[in-house]
Amino acid sequence: MANDQQHSESQKFHLSQRHHMTIPWGSFIQNDNVPARNASLRERASIVGRIGIIMLSCGTGAWRVRDAMDTVARKLEVTCSADIGLISLEFTCFSNEHSYTQVLSLPNTGVNTDKLNILENMVKNFDDDFSSLTVRQIHNIIDEVQQRPKQYTPIMLGLAAALACSAFIFLLGGGIPEMICSFLGAGIGNWARAVMGKHSMTTVASIAISVALACLTYMYTFKIFEFYFQVLAQHEAGYIGAMLFVIPGFPFITSMLDISKLDMRSGLERLAYAIMITLVATLVGWLVALVFDFRPENFLPLGLSPLVIMLLRLPASFCGVFGFSVMFNSSPKMAMTAGFIGALANTLRLELVDLTTMPPAAAAFFGALLAGLIASLVNRYNGYPRISLTVPSIVIMVPGLYIYRAVYSIGINSIAVGALWLTKAALIIMFLPLGLFVARALLDKEWRHFD
Repeated sequence: MANDQQHSESQKFHLSQRHHMTIPWGSFIQNDNVPARNASLRERASIVGRIGIIMLSCGTGAWRVRDAMDTVARKLEVTCSADIGLISLEFTCFSNEHSYTQVLSLPNTGVNTDKLNILENMVKNFDDDFSSLTVRQIHNIIDEVQQRPKQYTPIMLGLAAALACSAFIFLLGGGIPEMICSFLGAGIGNWARAVMGKHSMTTVASIAISVALACLTYMYTFKIFEFYFQVLAQHEAGYIGAMLFVIPGFPFITSMLDISKLDMRSGLERLAYAIMITLVATLVGWLVALVFDFRPENFLPLGLSPLVIMLLRLPASFCGVFGFSVMFNSSPKMAMTAGFIGALANTLRLELVDLTTMPPAAAAFFGALLAGLIASLVNRYNGYPRISLTVPSIVIMVPGLYIYRAVYSIGINSIAVGALWLTKAALIIMFLPLGLFVARALLDKEWRHFD
């Protein structure tokens, strides 16, 4: 009896230390004998809110979360009004002169395109498959989605980052030594980040530690190559590739898309989060580089013809996008689809820069536009969420090298040079979601208008 009492008190103490407590969704259920559409307002609102907060946890933007909540609310015959941020949402459901309000929040944010795909299909088929079920049955189905484990182990996620970043560094102009060092650095770094994520390590700490490990691995690997294989010191320029796995592509892109739809709260919160991740990563990378006296110099020429480079860019872009898609927990089929889209879009962008006088920012717009158009067509064919295809396919276009050079230059008091690199990076980052916005506006009338 005493042991049971001690266990109970210990459990209560543990729960009292949580900053984000688990919501007892089962406590909202009042009647197990009526379909959900005939349940009480509180019960129906719990379904609407729970679908919204789980979709938000997958990393999608406020417009898509609100659209899903509205779709479910209509099927349950209630009216919903929601205010959505990065990790929280407040909403009110109205029915028969009554209203019910909830405030929900997440302990952290992340990206899970596999779960997002399942939820979007669930919302799309809600009227046919779920609205006639009881509230408990629907919550049980949502439980299965919420508790769905990630598809990849930390080792697999490390290999995905290694593949993506080694391909990324080739696309930036790096050669074999840089690709090998980036492969090892990014692989170990993202493996460590995945392990820390499983133990609920706070975001800033996991980013800082994983980037430091990635950079140190690159540095030591390069020193071994330099000592034993007489690799030229100029190949050190590729160490930026080891940390590119932390590029916050999803929040960067969704922030601009939310702002374009006047979801200012969500957009600005996502932008602040993306900037925080970027600053932590680049500052840690800069500190490690200072220790080893590495500088972000230009890559050595590869000595390949323009035709060969173009032909190599296609598989490299595919590998980079495929790797990022796996890191976003996409299914292998979804990751391959995004890879093919990214191969075409990113190669177009790079060829426009090389073969024309087009500025990199304008080329990024056309690359993102092509990715958005193809993703919209694919969405009509197989139903994959557009954002699960477009963001991985253009995250490889995010100018991580420019951002790092900006931070490095500012850190050594070359303010003018840093400002120049920062301006170039900001222009590209703004044009990428603009390309997706135009593609979506051209092919999706719901996105084109407001109501």
